[in-house]
Amino acid sequence: MAQIDLRPVRISRDPARRSVQLLAGLALYGASVAFVTRAGLGLEPWSVLAEGVLKHTGLTFGTVTGLISVVVLLLWIPLRQRPGIGTIANVVVISVMVDAVRAVLPDQHDLGWQIALLAGGIVLNGVATATYVGARLGPGPRDGLMTGLAGRTGWSVRLVRTGIEVTVVAVGFLLGGTAGIGTVLYALAIGPLTQALLPLTAWREKQAH
Repeated sequence: MAQIDLRPVRISRDPARRSVQLLAGLALYGASVAFVTRAGLGLEPWSVLAEGVLKHTGLTFGTVTGLISVVVLLLWIPLRQRPGIGTIANVVVISVMVDAVRAVLPDQHDLGWQIALLAGGIVLNGVATATYVGARLGPGPRDGLMTGLAGRTGWSVRLVRTGIEVTVVAVGFLLGGTAGIGTVLYALAIGPLTQALLPLTAWREKQAH
């Protein structure tokens, strides 16, 4: 399969469509994280890490999520990744949306609703990731790490994403974060979901005829 070009493109190219795609993807991502956290069947990998850090700092969930994003940006330096408008929007919008949705969505205790919320959150997260990364306005910190490693190593997005998620879970768990069956399902599913959807969402330059 040919590599999908995910390099950032200036906002002046098709700005309306790509801006909407970016913001929709980020909003959906924030909502999906909130869904998984409220399902109570195991946090998604980055939330395991966020909760672990939370227990050692006392900061809010959204604040910790934003700070982790800033730290991940430092890992871009050796990968020579370039941030864009989408990178900054990612740090702000996702952090705010997670807290906003969690504020109105209570913890679930009925197994049926827990499973529905977990499954919906995982699928929605895959759609959201492919949507905002595909806008090519600069990937978020986590996904810039993913695409940067994929580009540098030649490995598939699926393999790189899965490897990152598994590593994040391990670190978060050691810090005291909550892991469970939902964490495992998310870590295994998000890579294949993202890779399958990127060809449908990645913005491409229109070819002149």
